[in-house]
Amino acid sequence: MLGDGIDRAAFERSLAARLIDARKLEPSAVDRAWRLRENGDAPLEALLIKLGLVSERDVAEALSALLDLPILSAAEYPGVPILDGKISKKFLRQAAVLPISIDADRLCLAMVDPLDEMTVRAMEMASGKIVDRRVALTSEMEAAHVRLYEEDRPVLDRVNETTPEAVDETLLEDVDRLRDLASEGPVIRLVSQLITRAIESRASDIHIEPFQNRVAVRYRIDGILRDVAAPPPRLRAAIISRIKIMAKLNIAERRLPQDGRLRTAVQGRDFDLRVATVPTLHGECVVMRILDRSSLVHDLPSLGFGPEMLPPFSALLDQPQGILLVTGPTGSGKTTTLYTSLMRLNSPEKKLFTVEDPIEYQLEGVNQIQVKPQIGLSFAHVLRAILRLDPDIIMIGEMRDLETAEIAIQAALTGHLVLSTLHTNSAASTITRLLDMGVAEYLVASTVNGVLSQRLVRRLCEHCRTPYRVLPELARQLRLGEDREKAIHFFKARGCEHCQGTGYRGRVAVLELLQMSDGLRRLILQRAAAHEIHRAAVGEGMRAMHDDGIVKALAGLTSFEEVIRVTREV
Repeated sequence: MLGDGIDRAAFERSLAARLIDARKLEPSAVDRAWRLRENGDAPLEALLIKLGLVSERDVAEALSALLDLPILSAAEYPGVPILDGKISKKFLRQAAVLPISIDADRLCLAMVDPLDEMTVRAMEMASGKIVDRRVALTSEMEAAHVRLYEEDRPVLDRVNETTPEAVDETLLEDVDRLRDLASEGPVIRLVSQLITRAIESRASDIHIEPFQNRVAVRYRIDGILRDVAAPPPRLRAAIISRIKIMAKLNIAERRLPQDGRLRTAVQGRDFDLRVATVPTLHGECVVMRILDRSSLVHDLPSLGFGPEMLPPFSALLDQPQGILLVTGPTGSGKTTTLYTSLMRLNSPEKKLFTVEDPIEYQLEGVNQIQVKPQIGLSFAHVLRAILRLDPDIIMIGEMRDLETAEIAIQAALTGHLVLSTLHTNSAASTITRLLDMGVAEYLVASTVNGVLSQRLVRRLCEHCRTPYRVLPELARQLRLGEDREKAIHFFKARGCEHCQGTGYRGRVAVLELLQMSDGLRRLILQRAAAHEIHRAAVGEGMRAMHDDGIVKALAGLTSFEEVIRVTREV
């Protein structure tokens, strides 16, 4: 029962115990939060979220269960302000509350802290109504504040209020001045918000791009770039310097590209961010790749390997020697497929090495090596050394040149299984790419066991996908069967609160697996063209990538439009 008599300390102990029992929080994390709060009065749940020890969703669910209050969904926020003009917008934001609905006697109030009795009494006095409380998530409430009251983002407001109106560009040549700008509280909060919001939005990359009169910030979500709220252009140098300091880069060097990494905790999970900068006409462009170790998939079916694709691919992984290539353009999920394959192969009986640039995820039990070309530690150099270390399986980040390809082939010929990637558009064109690199035909034919080509399509939201009947003409064109009595359905994206109105949530791979055969080897020895190899492989039973996409569209995993968008160049 809520009221003034509630023991806040006892309630917080119950809240912490519930989160620990639900395996959402470690006991040591609670101890850390108690110590940090000794000199402050912030609620324990707010401190846990701020420290990144637990997600706001988990805290909201625990509050809801303990207080017997419903959690407000994003769709339940009103379309227009309630009590507009009667209550200060600043008060609502500072108190982290928002009126949701009102009738003759009662006011429904969304609250981040439902135990805030002073705010409840203030709202009752201002409205003359009895307040019914609802548990709200901070991020959803902030978004509602922005939408309802047409305000700029709270962090941007504080940045605008506490930073100079203009920064003399000549001062930016001073490294100490750059460091001071990057160390100001508002800039630190702004960068932290950019990263946190990206992670909460399930973004894979953060793009910060300087232009003449603005700074653009975009998140790549499910493979598509989306514009988000951008900081004022005068803070460009401070923001980029802050990111470079976090990634341990040289903030004085703005003429050359740089690469680095940083680590952060959001919603109780650790994230690595791979940071790359490059000079452009109006300043440095920064891209941060978000790497979530906990998001690594441990089984191939979750990636998109269906019952027809999984057995032959698993058989290729079980080969004692030879080369298995995973191909596709940048961002097609090649590395994720290789990491998942390595986790399947990793066992105490096998010694695994990887040679990568860069190392994206750390795998327990796998010897991972980062190449450093600036000191002569190239792919080829590392591979030569590995062959003297008695490996069983070698994963090469990418076959970039003839020298690397030849050493990989040498490893395959001497009894090792080699996994690697290439940037090609199809499985068949991978064979011709190796030949064009200068690898002898007989070596390709004798060492390559198979080639997996893949793309990523957006996965339809399971909550709002809608089936529709395929027109008979399209069904005939796609060779989906001649039975006109049986309706064939695809699914289309509609949009709901679970997918932020996009109709898609997550991604799944569409695949094409070429398995080497005697017939294909003869074509390779004849230096046949890619389309001839592809036609022969399809004749032997290979499912083309477009056809795999159609199968997934029929199953409701993705839409027909997504399949066409991603596979039209294959």
